[in-house]
Amino acid sequence: MNTLDQNSKTVAIIMIAALLFGHACSSAAGADESAAALKILRTKCGSCHHPKNPKAELDLSTLAGVLAGGESGLAIDEDAANSLLWEMVDSETMPPEDSPQLTTAEKQTLWKWLKSDELIHRRQLQRVSVSQVLPILELRCTVCHGKRLQEGGLDLRSLDSMLMGGKSGPALVPGKPNTSLLLKKIHTGEMPPKRRIVEVSVQVITASEIKLLEQWIEQGAIVDKVKADTASLAGDRLVTNEDRQFWSFGAVKRPAVPAPAVPPPDSVTQENVTLHNPIDAYIQQQLTHRDLGFSERAPRTTLIRRLYLDLLGVPPSPQQILEFVNDADPMAYERLVDEVLASPAYGERWGGLWLDLAGYADSEGIQESDPPRPWNYLYRDYVISSFNQDKPYSDFVTQQLAGDELGDYSDADNITTEVFDNLVATGFLRQSSDGTFSNITGFVPDRQRYINSVIEVYSSAILGLTIKCARCHSHKFDPIPQRDFYRLLDVFKGALDENHWYAPLERGTGRHKPARYLPVMKTPDRLALQANNKTVQSEIDALQRTLTSREEIEISKVVAARLLEVPASIRMDVEKMIDIAKDQRNKIQTYLAARFEAYLTVTTDDVELVDKVFAEYRENQTKAIQSLKAKLKLPTKIRALWDDGDPSATYILTRGNYLTPTRRVGPGVPAVLTDGETEFVVQPLTTGDSDDKRTTSTGRRLALARWTVQREHPLTARVMVNRIWKHHFAKGLVTTLENFGLAGARPSHPQLLDWLSAEFMENGWSVKRIHYLIVTSRTYQQSSGINDQHLAQDPENIWLARMPMRRLDAEMVRDSLLAIADVLSLQPFGPADGVTPRADGLVVSKDTQGGWRRSIYVLHRRTAMPTLLVNFDRPRMSPNCVERTDSTVAPQALHLMNDKQVHLWTELFAGRVQASAGNDTARRITYAYLCATGRDPTDTEMKVAVLFMEKLTEQWQNEQAADAADKALVNLCHALINSAAFLYVD
Repeated sequence: MNTLDQNSKTVAIIMIAALLFGHACSSAAGADESAAALKILRTKCGSCHHPKNPKAELDLSTLAGVLAGGESGLAIDEDAANSLLWEMVDSETMPPEDSPQLTTAEKQTLWKWLKSDELIHRRQLQRVSVSQVLPILELRCTVCHGKRLQEGGLDLRSLDSMLMGGKSGPALVPGKPNTSLLLKKIHTGEMPPKRRIVEVSVQVITASEIKLLEQWIEQGAIVDKVKADTASLAGDRLVTNEDRQFWSFGAVKRPAVPAPAVPPPDSVTQENVTLHNPIDAYIQQQLTHRDLGFSERAPRTTLIRRLYLDLLGVPPSPQQILEFVNDADPMAYERLVDEVLASPAYGERWGGLWLDLAGYADSEGIQESDPPRPWNYLYRDYVISSFNQDKPYSDFVTQQLAGDELGDYSDADNITTEVFDNLVATGFLRQSSDGTFSNITGFVPDRQRYINSVIEVYSSAILGLTIKCARCHSHKFDPIPQRDFYRLLDVFKGALDENHWYAPLERGTGRHKPARYLPVMKTPDRLALQANNKTVQSEIDALQRTLTSREEIEISKVVAARLLEVPASIRMDVEKMIDIAKDQRNKIQTYLAARFEAYLTVTTDDVELVDKVFAEYRENQTKAIQSLKAKLKLPTKIRALWDDGDPSATYILTRGNYLTPTRRVGPGVPAVLTDGETEFVVQPLTTGDSDDKRTTSTGRRLALARWTVQREHPLTARVMVNRIWKHHFAKGLVTTLENFGLAGARPSHPQLLDWLSAEFMENGWSVKRIHYLIVTSRTYQQSSGINDQHLAQDPENIWLARMPMRRLDAEMVRDSLLAIADVLSLQPFGPADGVTPRADGLVVSKDTQGGWRRSIYVLHRRTAMPTLLVNFDRPRMSPNCVERTDSTVAPQALHLMNDKQVHLWTELFAGRVQASAGNDTARRITYAYLCATGRDPTDTEMKVAVLFMEKLTEQWQNEQAADAADKALVNLCHALINSAAFLYVD
């Protein structure tokens, strides 16, 4: 061996040794950084994030635990600043305030470690599995290569289908990313195709996602057997039995009714201490503890107005008031309650309150165009009918959550009323603002925004919980882990799958897509529609045949007349040319055509110019045809929600970001509302009696519905009963209607709430029964008068020693105005009545042939709601309204004082008074008061009103007004509708 070779070897050995030493030093340094960082985490975070029972499933005691992440996903990111761990530490969110905080030096140590090569290297060594890759493909690719569409025969929803490939061969070759067709198409920019990005509402795949795909294929396209995280009998580390001890998370148990107490001698009243209604026993118990008693009973005029407005939303007529006041039967009030609960107006009032919870609107919202929802009124009518029928609340909820899974609707020619109603009921889950109708707002985040709003509507309206707070992280107050939000979301995945989305409108047309509506009608309605259209169409065809025949005759006459003007020598040749097709004409005929064809081509419009009799005939026939066409009925479609099976997987999203999916979850419900021992069992459903009609649904929402209305459920009955109570007494027994969690209010009368809830469930979930119990109670029949004792001991009326006064809500104001003006149309159901935006910017409702219909039937378009309703706090829905605001603002008074439509209704009100009371001033005043306030005027009110009328009449008579007294009456009526006596329920 020569010296040169020897030297080369020596140099090589020295270089290798240096590299190894450097790597060893680097590894040693990295190990030291990791050790130091982990020591800090164990010291400052270990009390919560330890291996035995780690909070949020995050173990920070070992490097493996840190790398694995927790419930909210990975704790560290390649970009240190974007790491969840650093975000929590840097913002001083963690450790909690009551725990030892990190020093500046400790933060610097953690920051250095998060940016270290060693940690980055350890992350890169982690294997990539198909469960990490599939969310990327579902997000970017399966819209064209997935459930509903498989372009090129390629399905990218599983490794098996990728290996099978499509027309171009397998999509990938395990271990060979460079030869995998999937990556080739992505690298060349062919997939996803940029020209179709907006059309299909997907976004370009990111560099980090491509890198993950490459790693996965390079590692051999690993398939891990990941089981979805579902509720099971295994121990739950996130929700404990201690969490379930909170008052609202435990099952409802019927408490014993307290024995009636004798009121203290200095109480407000001692009349009728015998209490037969359990509600009064519970209320009296709390009043007695505070040396309070019931107030005196309200007069009958007050009771009937209170009852009508509470249950029907409109005031009683003067005749109804007088009949009740003069009824000597001791059971007159109870009989009146029965009559009111049986009124069709009951469903219109209480159905309207439910529509608030559902977030009902007749338009999509989001964008300025605010496209309408043409058949949404079917859901509104279903709700009204359900309340009028006193449908068991358990059935009502079940139908709205899973009506499509309750029966077979695969045969559109045979749809029963029950199946139809079940499908319409699912409109409850289709009311939120949906912005996915536009390409600009149709991407996955927009779809998820809509899906999240559905979860919010369900949880706030039915469960009374703020589950939405667990979308980005575990709930800050309630024991609701982020995991449970996504389990619940997975329940809805069979019908609301962001990766397989039905856009509601045709692209660029504004027309509703059939795929978002079910073309289903009740069989009798469908047959009636077909019979009607067949008859009408036959009449149209007959008129059209007659018209066409007459047109042909008249045209031939004009053509014949024009032929006479052609020289006789060539007339026969020209006439022959007309009957020969252009491509079969000879040169002479082509020449003649060039000279005469245009002149001899006659239209019906040409005939009308020379024949006025025919012109009039054609106009009349055309009008008759158009009139008949207007009688053709279009089939209705249902804005339903339905499950079409085989949904994509659901993953917990780190901080709610759709780009950072972590652990897969399966369907489930909030664990704190269960006993911790019963699994959430889902049974897929198959319907249809033939292959072409057979469908399979996941059965998840039906399982959710049945869980929601089970007797053991802790919240469903409590929340509904509390809501009913609120609408009678101005506030609920739990004042936070939407929050029965730890941050919500505690019940003022917990035993009463549970007794009513048990009564509700054990008596057929009858809403009307709860109403009856409440309105026949001594508590409800109290007067609203306030005395010094009330102000001193119960200024907020928590213990109900008196009845609270309440202002009419928006619909009650408008409907009451129409009722006292005697122009309230009682026509129910059907498409919404239109509104008119006026030049002055106000929006008013249109009248119908029978007057104006109730407010529930007025078009609820988010961008054009009637101004009167908006001013009195009718909500615009975002996504729903659990409790309305009750504002007192200037536009309310200004609207009632100055609006033209209100003035019209006031004049009609005055006309009614004049027709009923004649010309006697005192009688006019009395009748006007009875209409507007439900009672006679007091002596003082009568004196003031008489003076008011006399002064105005005298002034206008001086101005030579012939109708001075009538004008004064209009002004009195206008004053009354602006009074507190009209605007408040006493």
